[in-house]
Amino acid sequence: MKASDLHKHILDNLTTAAILVDGDLELVYMNPSAEMLLEASSRRLQQIAFKDWFLVDDNQQALNASLKTGHPFTKREAKLNTLKGTELTVDYSVNPLPQKYGRLLLIEVTPRDRLIRISREEELLSNHETVISLVRGLAHEIKNPLGGLRGAAQLLERELDDESLHEYTRVIIDEADRLRNLVDRLLGPHKMPQLEEVNIHAILEHVCSLVSAETGGRLQLVRDYDPSLPEFMGDREQLIQAVLNIVRNGMQAMQESEVEHPVIKLCTRVVRNITLGAEMHRLVCCVDIIDNGPGIPEDILSKIFYPMVSGRAAGTGLGLSIAQSVLAQHKGLIECETQPGTTKFQLLIPLE
Repeated sequence: MKASDLHKHILDNLTTAAILVDGDLELVYMNPSAEMLLEASSRRLQQIAFKDWFLVDDNQQALNASLKTGHPFTKREAKLNTLKGTELTVDYSVNPLPQKYGRLLLIEVTPRDRLIRISREEELLSNHETVISLVRGLAHEIKNPLGGLRGAAQLLERELDDESLHEYTRVIIDEADRLRNLVDRLLGPHKMPQLEEVNIHAILEHVCSLVSAETGGRLQLVRDYDPSLPEFMGDREQLIQAVLNIVRNGMQAMQESEVEHPVIKLCTRVVRNITLGAEMHRLVCCVDIIDNGPGIPEDILSKIFYPMVSGRAAGTGLGLSIAQSVLAQHKGLIECETQPGTTKFQLLIPLE
């Protein structure tokens, strides 16, 4: 095999995207990884001006400077837009080739979205576990004296002959019960999932019927289901609770902000070869719950899955924390994207 053929064979089999352009910034060569990343063939891109398809902020000036000076450079976490409109986060390096090969630039592009996503998910899961552990310890310290307080109030009630004084002991007992229930809700699901074969669409339809009854049909529910989604092992009651918490959250946010035409869209898809936390999963059930409400304030977005954090005046801050705990018990997680007018919660549940 000729050396030139070997070099091309190596480039064609690299997982890193490699792009070669000449001194006029016209495409000379692009390996298959670059074609996949940019969602276009090299033949098509050769017919388009480089500045119209390598859409990275302020790249033209830097590339021309590199050609002129012969100095390589690297940019980290740059935003690259493909011709199809997909925005990618990438690292890219530009290396001018020796003059004997002519005025050529080798551009190596490495996508960062997946690594950023894995890092974000690991941080999300780690923070959630830390907060839940803290809450469990706190709950234990609260529940012990509450039990003693309630028992003492009951004994006192038996000793009081004056019936009018029983009202005060009843207040103590009722408040102790209310605080105990609040602590139990803070802890989220306190039992292991009762696993059985479940159909995610049956779960979503059950939630839709509950929400429709609550709103009297004033909320439009849009379904976009993937019928190829298989059944998987899960706890039906817990998953219903998790989905209901998210849907009800969106419904109440739209009611409070008086959205004129409230809509919640439920979308299901199969996602392949995705990493959740540090674990790779071959098949994952993806459920998107999208509403057209006011969105979540930026200052609490990173904390919405913590207990007692809510963007609504009347919110308890427990629904999303409980939903995240349910998904964690199913080896999955919930992510959130928001902007004014659109909020999307994405539930990811492994199908294995």
